[in-house]
Amino acid sequence: MTDGPRIRPRRLRNTPAMRRLVAETRLHPAEFILPMFVREGVSEPVAISSMPGVVNHSLDSLRRAAVEAAAAGVGGLMLFGIPEHKDAIGSGATDENGILNVATRAIVAEVGDAIVVQTDLCLDEFTDHGHCGVLDAEGRVDNDASLVRYREMGLAQAAAGSHLLGLSGMMDGQVAAVRDALDVNGFPDTALLGYAAKYASAFYGPFREAVNSALQGDRRSYQLDPANRRQGAREVQLDVEEGADIVMVKPAMSYLDVLADAAATSPVPVWAYQVSGEYSMIEAAAANGWIDRRRAIEESLVGIRRAGAGAILTYWAVEAAGWLRS
Repeated sequence: MTDGPRIRPRRLRNTPAMRRLVAETRLHPAEFILPMFVREGVSEPVAISSMPGVVNHSLDSLRRAAVEAAAAGVGGLMLFGIPEHKDAIGSGATDENGILNVATRAIVAEVGDAIVVQTDLCLDEFTDHGHCGVLDAEGRVDNDASLVRYREMGLAQAAAGSHLLGLSGMMDGQVAAVRDALDVNGFPDTALLGYAAKYASAFYGPFREAVNSALQGDRRSYQLDPANRRQGAREVQLDVEEGADIVMVKPAMSYLDVLADAAATSPVPVWAYQVSGEYSMIEAAAANGWIDRRRAIEESLVGIRRAGAGAILTYWAVEAAGWLRS
């Protein structure tokens, strides 16, 4: 008998082939969803300074990028529209000729048989005050008045051909309200993604630049407090009960415990959004030579999958899909 331990876990880490064989978590391009911004009134892509490599697309460049994503095997696209003009109720969100609905029709026609075309159902990109709902006379977000607009927005997006509506506004009852509107008006097959556990996070900063946000104040009265784990679980349960086909945890990085809770209990798929701040931090650190960019990206994605996400919204979707395919 030799000296030393008989139980040596390192045996399963000795070679790349062995590590690959025993890996517990794997990534696949079909598990990635690419968030895309389309901006009204531009003829060329416009760079987003706080998100290196990400742009506000024109309609033409959006089509090209959608084709590229579909060819890479990415599972879905999440579209965000940035209108030229905003008002208090976000009229552009329900205008059939508004930028998001026009873009949705274009992308569904281009790649709708190859990829799941998804649309952000929230008013913040369209309102001149930047909040996710309409305001009452005292300047507070009016939950129930906002639900009326969400119902109208859901019908407009379904009519434009969106396969999956991303309800990201964090209004109480939003899933039930939109589900009812769709079912009553002939869109029973349009699926709903409930942003169930969406936290009031500092990591949304670069996104605000991307959508030219006019936010006044903050969203802490409707988005979740970062301190609260049980509230996240409750919101997931409520969205499932109201008819969500998929639920979301957002952001991903700082909320992996909430994500794991949801994955352990939800009867519907659970996704996570690797938000703009998570993207920009890695890009900035890599640009300064402080971290290995590819390894950091891959590790961040594996961590989100390991915590239980069935799919990940990530701005690296196409690039990471290319790495996996090669």
